[in-house]
Amino acid sequence: MLARIWALVIKEFLAILRDKKSRLVLIGPPLIQLLVFGYAATFDLNHIPYAVYNQDTGSASRELLGDFQGSHAFRQVAVLHSTGQIAPLIEQGKALLVLQIGPNFTADLLRHQQAPLQVIIDGRNSNTATLALNYVNSVLLSFDNRWAAAQQWGRPPAQLVVRAWFNPNLLSRWFIVPGIVALLTLVVTLLVTGLSVAREREQGTFDQLLVTPLTPGEILLGKALPGIIIGALEAAFISLVAVFWFQVPLLGSIPALALGLLLFLLAAVGIGLMISSLSLTQQQGLLGVFLFLVPAIILSGFATPIANMPPLVQDLTYLNPMRYFLVIVRGVFLEGDNISLLWNQYWPLALIALASMAAASWLFRHRMH
Repeated sequence: MLARIWALVIKEFLAILRDKKSRLVLIGPPLIQLLVFGYAATFDLNHIPYAVYNQDTGSASRELLGDFQGSHAFRQVAVLHSTGQIAPLIEQGKALLVLQIGPNFTADLLRHQQAPLQVIIDGRNSNTATLALNYVNSVLLSFDNRWAAAQQWGRPPAQLVVRAWFNPNLLSRWFIVPGIVALLTLVVTLLVTGLSVAREREQGTFDQLLVTPLTPGEILLGKALPGIIIGALEAAFISLVAVFWFQVPLLGSIPALALGLLLFLLAAVGIGLMISSLSLTQQQGLLGVFLFLVPAIILSGFATPIANMPPLVQDLTYLNPMRYFLVIVRGVFLEGDNISLLWNQYWPLALIALASMAAASWLFRHRMH
């Protein structure tokens, strides 16, 4: 059985590598997209969820927080009572930033001394963090001007102290490049598997394949393995480029990344084989791949935050395997996550992989008759 499957796998690789267009698809576009996204892609910010840890009971802190509450750019999501509550809130993505006001904020201002206001911000998305800090500075500048006029100061009284977690220098590449691991892996895997069965039908070799000793399950496995191998190699290559060329830190567990990648590849291969089983020609397969690919990227959180989407669209993202793998790859790269911290991403991805492979198997057997 293994010898027959391996022979089919070799046949698939030869069919891909002998075709000049297929070789270009596997090598050229991913490399170009990696460089373009790595150097040129940017993101916008729509709204800023924030939390407050106010240790001051004076009027100045209440006035400053009132300015944030009255701004349309901010949305307060929590009031904290200890420093221990800050880390879970930021790590779970419930708040983009935390405003921490010290106990002597009002007293320092009344003594005409600079009063520090600390902003603890999630730096995983550096572009979002930078825009959020610009909004914070705008609110603080307005507060400074009012307070300086009322107290007859010649300089701004409040002082901003910033700490960016997970991305201290707020480099956009640290956020974008790990996401490209998921994006380009999905593109290449879908293209390889989405055209495999359709290519056999178009070239007239599918019927010849059916009369071989291979069972339908072995044929399906032989079609799936090249996509998994090529996708894994593509992801490994992009990860190496991310670490050694773009200098993105890989802080977490490599086995955690590998497990997420395996589940993601199984889901992508299953979807690709479903598309290929339904397609009679390679052109139909290619159109089917892009019909799935564009919504999958948009609904993954790669380009726009999922929290900004309408509730119905947010529900649809739970069916998207790229949504979960993006969390895994960014968590491993930037947050230092391990397998135990990512179980809530693994099991939905495993369910999608199981469902897609089962559907691909059923469609493949059904289309054989």
